[in-house]
Amino acid sequence: MRVLDISEIVEQTGLRPSTLRYYEEIGLIKSIGRHGLRRQFAPQTLMQLSLIALGKSAGFSLDEIAGMFGEDGQPNLPRDDLKTRADDLDKQIHDLTVLSKALRHVADCPAPSHMECPKFQKLLRVVKRYKRS
Repeated sequence: MRVLDISEIVEQTGLRPSTLRYYEEIGLIKSIGRHGLRRQFAPQTLMQLSLIALGKSAGFSLDEIAGMFGEDGQPNLPRDDLKTRADDLDKQIHDLTVLSKALRHVADCPAPSHMECPKFQKLLRVVKRYKRS
């Protein structure tokens, strides 16, 4: 089995050594030994780090991500949680798209003041509703 030195992992992932040490400390990844003071990792660590990055991008916490790996370090992805997160992201994308379009309109609105713009007034009402939820 090919062993990867921590410097190779850093070079291939762009992560800092301190991040790798932290991930090891909290159990997300495991080193398989040391060469002097340098940690050594199995090649599967690169896949695990890619999944961690993907999970973080999707908004999962590190604790949630830790639960997505089996004892052997292989992914054990909870499909229902993934579907729920995808639904949440779709809603967030929709909401942000609506907000972006409203802001673009307000920026280009021909009304003498923003307070006279009907779309701006509607935007304020929508924001007020979201704050209550």
